[in-house]
Amino acid sequence: MSKRTVTKVGEVAKDMRLEQLQQSFADWEKNELANFLSRTPESKQDYRTASGTKLKRIYSALDVADTPIEDIGLPGRYPFTRGPYPTMYRGRNWTMRQIAGFGTGSDTNQRYKFLLKSGQTGLSTDFDMPTLMGYDSDHPMAHGEVGREGVAIDTLDDMEALFKGIDLTAISVSMTINPSAWVLYSMYIALAESRGYDLNKLSGTIQADILKEYIAQKEWIFPIRPSVRLARDCIAYGARNMRRYNPINISGYHISEAGATAVQEAAFTMANTIAYVEEVTKAGVDVDEFAPRLSFFFVSQADFFEEIAKFRALRRVYAKIMRHRFGAKNPESMRLRFHTQTAAATLTKPQYMVNVVRTAFQALAAVLGGTQSLHTNGMDEAFTIPSEEAMRLSLRTQQVIADETNITSVVDPLGGSYMVETLTTQMERDIFTILDTVDSMGGTIKAIEDGWFQRKIAESSYDFAIRKASGENPVIGVNKYIEDNESEPQIGLHPYDPETEARQVANLTHTRTNRDEGKVQALLKELIIHAREESKNLMPITIELVKARASMGEIVETLKSLWGTYRENPVI
Repeated sequence: MSKRTVTKVGEVAKDMRLEQLQQSFADWEKNELANFLSRTPESKQDYRTASGTKLKRIYSALDVADTPIEDIGLPGRYPFTRGPYPTMYRGRNWTMRQIAGFGTGSDTNQRYKFLLKSGQTGLSTDFDMPTLMGYDSDHPMAHGEVGREGVAIDTLDDMEALFKGIDLTAISVSMTINPSAWVLYSMYIALAESRGYDLNKLSGTIQADILKEYIAQKEWIFPIRPSVRLARDCIAYGARNMRRYNPINISGYHISEAGATAVQEAAFTMANTIAYVEEVTKAGVDVDEFAPRLSFFFVSQADFFEEIAKFRALRRVYAKIMRHRFGAKNPESMRLRFHTQTAAATLTKPQYMVNVVRTAFQALAAVLGGTQSLHTNGMDEAFTIPSEEAMRLSLRTQQVIADETNITSVVDPLGGSYMVETLTTQMERDIFTILDTVDSMGGTIKAIEDGWFQRKIAESSYDFAIRKASGENPVIGVNKYIEDNESEPQIGLHPYDPETEARQVANLTHTRTNRDEGKVQALLKELIIHAREESKNLMPITIELVKARASMGEIVETLKSLWGTYRENPVI
């Protein structure tokens, strides 16, 4: 019997089984189900995911009959639905990357060492608002904010204090910063070179995803197009000088936190990805030269199965975009790798210890979805920067999943689930529908300028707020199972040291006093010359500037004089 004949026989047999299943399903609905519902009605008429996708009562082989088997595939093989690597956690667990950042570089360095001693396997850094926005700690706009919500970094000396005693070739480092990301990236490189490291041995990522700032998080400095140029320069420099480092971390997390649905988070992040890839390829860098080092950052929200399907669909969508839209040939260019953070927006002050449970389930969804790196939120994070106790418990949450549940023994254990595969395919279709809409509008940047993404998020956020206020979306301790006369929590919150600002400004003053001022000013003039030439990569001159101890604020203010700043058109 020929192979073609065997295939046709197999297809006929499959059709017969599906037909039998369909008949059986119809009979079940007519008899067992109808009889049961007549006695015990379901609690509500309409069941949907958090994104609004209608959920069936039960899923079967009928629901996945139209999903091509090659779209499900195998782990480590295109389109990577089942995971980016063949063995996943059987070879190595995800990186446990609890975020840290407060006070001065020295303050955060102590928290790093505490987390590493507790078993953390990667570092992640939050920066304070002045650093994020490109202000030095002695700028009037920085007053009261220095070191409050993250670590303050003004000069290379601060970066040296941040990583004192930590071997950057032995641990990966993530830095969450966007409008001023290229300056921090330059400081990290300058620090590595001062220690004599081979840049190709550094691993980690800098976020540098400025487009999602205009869409969701609203932290920007320059207009959109020069900002995208800076992201382009980070990507191009990294591709040619740091083969293990991810020079951008394209983020859906903040899009979700602003109020987007899971489908919107996924689709808007892919739209931003398309814009970055187009920008870098226009600069003459081949897609297979830089795409293997693109990395991503997503939230893991409360809707357990929708989140798992989201992660699986994102891998499939990204693989298809890179192969079919950009002509990538290297499988590494099509392999989406991502960091996950549990959802800070779900954390509550009432009955705050319930946050431990929320975070555990969100972390479990991320692992079942195949994340490469994970941050679990602290139970007290709704109040302030997490305490050491809360961070240790968050880390232990990951360690319990990794070491006690046995779910890491099987790759993609939910693969083949009728429900998960159906949600994955539906999510893929919904993402591509949104991407087609963005293309029809003229692309991502044009859609941002027109306020389209912002309006969609505002609509979703408003819808969620209404459902939460009505109780349709239950939040334990807030609109359901509320405790009467709940007392203030007796927990040891992380304190803000009021002397932080004075200490940091003193550090900055000391650096300025002891540098070669003439060299700094000459390099700042050279920066302007380079910035006027669109094709020029600004990373090399910025690295020279930070080595000369130019401050973050001086570099940013110099480019403001050329590019100006951005003002958003309000979305109503």
